[in-house]
Amino acid sequence: MRLLVGLGNPGAKYAGNRHNIGFMAIDAVHRAHRAAPWRARFQAEAAEVSLDGEKALLLKPQTFMNESGRAVRAAMDFYKLPLSALYVLHDELDLPPAKLRVKTGGGIAGHNGLRSISAHCGNDYARVRLGIGHPGDKALVHSYVLNDFAKAEQPWVDDLCDAIASHAPLLVKDNALFANRVHVAMEKAGHVEAKTAREAGTAKKAGQGE
Repeated sequence: MRLLVGLGNPGAKYAGNRHNIGFMAIDAVHRAHRAAPWRARFQAEAAEVSLDGEKALLLKPQTFMNESGRAVRAAMDFYKLPLSALYVLHDELDLPPAKLRVKTGGGIAGHNGLRSISAHCGNDYARVRLGIGHPGDKALVHSYVLNDFAKAEQPWVDDLCDAIASHAPLLVKDNALFANRVHVAMEKAGHVEAKTAREAGTAKKAGQGE
């Protein structure tokens, strides 16, 4: 069993926010893989799904971003999951829009959802970082992430979520291959540039990728 967690804030008020791209991505996985209906469990919306034969639980914490770890901990305890089974999809200010990186462990870069999960569960879990870009001024970050994506941004948001959903079975098998497949899809859609040979080699060596 794997646990795929999308981060965001519950309620219609926040549904289109940049901070909610984790929810959007998990919703896309739910649609693409015909997951079971969402159920209220673990202070979250939860749905079981099969990803090419690999059983997984999709989770959208309903505790608000700052308390995401409570829901994640409850689900991990119920299924007796190790930290290696946890994958968290979240918005990333330090990546350009439409970019994706996968990493295990590391810092939280001020992300309150990650801070809560690390406090409740430990830090060495896989993070699927979804680039939303930076407003350019630290003072603008709060309003930036809690504002909706602009209409002009919606095409890449939709394409990124669809690419994540299409290749989700790879995420639980090969992080690097998953990331590269998503990058190729975004490149073909015209949202990101092709990787240089050096970037591709670095990604492969690090076991991460774009």
